[in-house]
Amino acid sequence: MRVVERVSDIVIVHLDLVHDARGFSLDAYSVSWASGLGLPPFKHVYVSYSRRGVVRGLHYQLPPNVQGKFVVVVQGRIFDVVVDIRRSSPSFGKVYTFELGSGHGIWVPVGYAHGFQALEDALLIYLMSDEFVPGLYRCIRWDDPDLAVMWPISEVVVSERDAGCPRFRDAEHL
Repeated sequence: MRVVERVSDIVIVHLDLVHDARGFSLDAYSVSWASGLGLPPFKHVYVSYSRRGVVRGLHYQLPPNVQGKFVVVVQGRIFDVVVDIRRSSPSFGKVYTFELGSGHGIWVPVGYAHGFQALEDALLIYLMSDEFVPGLYRCIRWDDPDLAVMWPISEVVVSERDAGCPRFRDAEHL
């Protein structure tokens, strides 16, 4: 594992991905290097598979079960979007975007909403610092004009739930 980039509190890492004739293996998480990066212990693991063009997000969770997320791209490529939702932050409302491929991980700290678009079919693992609580789940509309995210694929596939998220200015912030 090596750190590729640090932006604000967000950390992007390149994980040890080994290809051979059988396929590949990926060292997706180790408590030793994760604690060295300041990542918390994780309480919930979630896996998602998305076809090309799918947009998921922008998701976050309210107190008392706020979640930091370490998102690992196991296979495929994504356009990753992180939005600062901390009212007290000097970067409140700032949008950060990254293109991540197989073997990359991104630490999305507490206080940020997260989403992505699959640039090709993609398999992701989320390691979260707290458990998912449906009543505390919140989202921000993926196509909010105030955020002006430039999604790379115009033929978007989005869930009914994500299509119904409020705009950033109407969402509950941390």
